Amino acid sequence: MQALAVRGLCKQYPAFTLSDVSFSVEEGQIMGLIGRNGAGKTTTLKCLLNLVHPDAGEAVFFGKRFASAELEIKQQIGYVAGGIDFYGKKRLDAITSVTKRFYPTWDDAVYQECTRRFELDGRKTPEQLSAGMRVKYALTLAMSHHARLLLLDEPTSGLDPVSRDELLDIFLGLSREGVSILFSTHITSDLERCADGITYIRRGKVAASAPLNKFCSGYACLNLTENQLTDTVKARLIGMKPAKVGYTALIAPEDAQAMGLRAEPAGLETIMIHLEKEDAQ
Repeated sequence: MQALAVRGLCKQYPAFTLSDVSFSVEEGQIMGLIGRNGAGKTTTLKCLLNLVHPDAGEAVFFGKRFASAELEIKQQIGYVAGGIDFYGKKRLDAITSVTKRFYPTWDDAVYQECTRRFELDGRKTPEQLSAGMRVKYALTLAMSHHARLLLLDEPTSGLDPVSRDELLDIFLGLSREGVSILFSTHITSDLERCADGITYIRRGKVAASAPLNKFCSGYACLNLTENQLTDTVKARLIGMKPAKVGYTALIAPEDAQAMGLRAEPAGLETIMIHLEKEDAQ
């Protein structure tokens, strides 16, 4: 069953357009939502939750249209954003006491387990927490009402490597328990560590939505010297850019093989950089 299906989402701003965004997230899947800053990732997430009113399209959660079952759906999802703000001077226990009233499925046992696991002290205020601990607290609130789908808007942004790694462990554990995660980020190494699939938004449009391994296997990376840049080779290259020695570019693996060029597997970050370069050329 699909946890989320996004169909034809559109939003028009004076200087930016989100156009016909469509993708899906299966139950228990971690889907990475990637793209450079300003590509439309946050706008997409806000449109899903009606925090920004889309001009067209719809979001279907667990087989139900958000427009007609908003309250029911919001009981089953959690939204976590990097840099999320709580009442800075309120103790966590007080914030939790208010939050739990909105969720009939709130589970105090789960909350206590999460606070123990994440080493959260309910006597502290958000101002006294690090950025990573604030994200863990937001996740605790989402997990404590048994959210079936998490929408995460750059939750690891600005965190140190150890804190990021801890959060990725948590995401993988939740996925194994059947929780679905839509994970917006520009830190591609995080996705290579935990994502099942990626949806790549470029200039407000979905450039690709596929399993991560399938997406990456469609590209290979070349390191080329000036002498190798024949017209035949250039015609096959994607997003050629200068390197310390020569040039780098993407190429379809079958094209590299046909031309006898030695190519290396391309990681997600390399693919994004060269595709964005191609887009600008």
